[in-house]
Formats: sequence, C-alpha cells, structure tokens
Amino acid sequence: MPVLVADDSPVSRRILEASLKKWGYDVMSVPNGSQAWEVLQRDDAPRLAILDWMMPGLSGPEVCGLVRQQRKRYYTYIILLTSRHEKEDLIAGMEAGADDYLVKPFDSSELKVRLGPGRRIVELQTKLLEAQELLREQATRDALTRLWNRHAIFDILLRELSRSQREFSPLGLVMGDIDKFKSVNDKLGHLAGDAVLREVASRIQASIRAYDAAGRYGGEEFLVILPRCDADQAVMTAERIRGSIEIKPVDYGGGLTNITASFGVTALPGGEICTPEKLIRAADEALYEAKGSGRNRTARGVIRP
Repeated sequence: MPVLVADDSPVSRRILEASLKKWGYDVMSVPNGSQAWEVLQRDDAPRLAILDWMMPGLSGPEVCGLVRQQRKRYYTYIILLTSRHEKEDLIAGMEAGADDYLVKPFDSSELKVRLGPGRRIVELQTKLLEAQELLREQATRDALTRLWNRHAIFDILLRELSRSQREFSPLGLVMGDIDKFKSVNDKLGHLAGDAVLREVASRIQASIRAYDAAGRYGGEEFLVILPRCDADQAVMTAERIRGSIEIKPVDYGGGLTNITASFGVTALPGGEICTPEKLIRAADEALYEAKGSGRNRTARGVIRP
C-alpha cells in the first residue's frame, strides 16, 4: 500500500522510509508541506500519509485541513508527527483533520501499530466503494447485454436533450430492432436468443463513439443516443451498426445463425426544445417504416410538433 511521508528533516525521512519499506509499504517522500499537498490532490494520491507538524510551506495541520476540505471519494488516513506535548496542541491537530499522532522521537514499533488501523480503514472503504459501484451497476445496466437499461438510457436522453438546448448542438437518436427475433427463440431456443442479444449489443457498442450511449430499450429493441450528431451523421452511424450485425453470423453455442436489424433515426437541431417522448416517437415511427419496407434497412423520421 502506498504511503506518503512529509518531513523537512532528511534524517527523519530516511528512518521513516527504511521502516515503512521493511513493513511492505510503497513509500513516497517529500521535504515540505506544500509538496505534500500537491501529491495529495492527485487522483492516485496515497491514502495513508505521515506528516510532520512543523514544515516549510504548509504545516502538517494545515495540510490536514486542506485534505478534509477536498471531500474526495477516497479517504486519506493521516498521522501527524510532533514534538509538541501540550494537550491543546494535540487537540488542535486532531481537529484539523488528523486521524492519529505520534510524539517525537517516536518508537518504530508504535508507528507500525498505529498504521494498522489506518490500513484497515482504507481497505474497508475500498471494499465498500466496490460494493456500492456493483449495486449502481446492477441498478443501471441490463443484466443480459450489459448496455444501459431502459430507465438509465431514458435518464441519459434527458441529460443530452438539456445539453443540446443549452449548447445549441444537434442530438441524434437511433432506435434498432432485431429482425424476426421471435423466430430465433422459437426455432433455436431462448438460450440462443440470449446469445444473439448479447452479440448484437456488443456490435452496437463497438460501432459507436466512447461518449455515445447505447441501451436496451425493451425485448429486442435498442436505443442509441448520439450527442453532436445531425440527421445525416446519425443515419451513417445507424448504417454502420446495421452493417456490423449483417456482415457476420452469430455463434449461439449450438451453431451459427444470420441476423439482421432495422433502424429508425431522427435528430434534433441544436437549441430546439423537444421532449424525450417526441424524439423517441419519431425514431420509433421511422423504425416501423424500415420494418415495413423489407427490414434490414435504416429509415429517417421527422419530429412532429
């Protein structure tokens, strides 16, 4: 586990570095409080820190205060080193945001013991955040395809509509539907149908930009949101997706099956006000037209007043 050491005494830094490395820590050391603050602002900052109380630039308590004001997602456990013995000084250090303190000259065994709770707190928070992220993922992702689920993709559409109006940038929308999907389930079974859905989702995701959003809107229907795309660009994207689905059979575990999909496309010019329902309806009507025209094609829809 990385740990930051900040102390203006080269001798003290070397002693700390030697002890910490012996205990298995990855040590980063700096000679003053200003550099310590620079390190602790980074996204990959060590989550354990040992700070001397008196340092050039910023003192240990001042660095503590700045760290606590950050309110970063990951907690930084801070131990202050001080030669001060007065109770008022120690209370001031703890109130500044320190988690623990050691009085100089410190005993290395005591430092090792005091680092233990900090390490456990950091590791526990990591596990809690991972569990939180898993729950968030389960709440917003479709379990089968791993695309955004219906609720999440609708929320993204709301945000992108607001951005489109605010920034006067166009917004494209693509609705896709796997052709004759029911026959896949009927003839090959539902496991094959699931494999087809996963593969189609994968090909959609591979055909769009990193900042586009793809979601499973229902059954075999998919919705793709294309920020800063006008109607022509949205059609090109839909055609790229359609081609990626058509070009290669899907391996469903028991063999190969050819799959095609149809797409309805619409786009909102930048700065215009539109509800998500109107935008989706225009794409859905275009999709219906593509289906009625023979499937495996893309049609363009008009947003109605």
